[in-house]
Amino acid sequence: MTVRDATAQNLTGVWNGRYFYPRELAPVSFVATLFETASGLTGTTHEQAGPASSALRYATLEGRRDGKAVAFVKTYANAGSHVQPIDYSGRLNGDATEIEGTWRIRGNWSGRFLMIRSPGKAASVERKVAERV
Repeated sequence: MTVRDATAQNLTGVWNGRYFYPRELAPVSFVATLFETASGLTGTTHEQAGPASSALRYATLEGRRDGKAVAFVKTYANAGSHVQPIDYSGRLNGDATEIEGTWRIRGNWSGRFLMIRSPGKAASVERKVAERV
């Protein structure tokens, strides 16, 4: 694997996402910042707290990646006892610009999600890595 391939496949970066509810509720957009080291995955997200709110909700992410399989747990900060951790499980596309899958609140409900990053971001990281080598 070349430096270019390794950089393009690394999930570190900013991702724009959206998760969908199984009912008539509107989808929610979010921004995730991921950091991948070896097979470990950590990060944060922020999203609008509600449809009529300008406040933001923040969460931490912790998970792993195994090839194209990506899994992480999202835990909201300052959520209190009423919000459980949310399990995300998805697949990475061929050029490492999309992760698509499902989210699940244990014992409650689930839905779909999609995360996308610009291929230009990976190229930018690739240039920085090449400049350091």
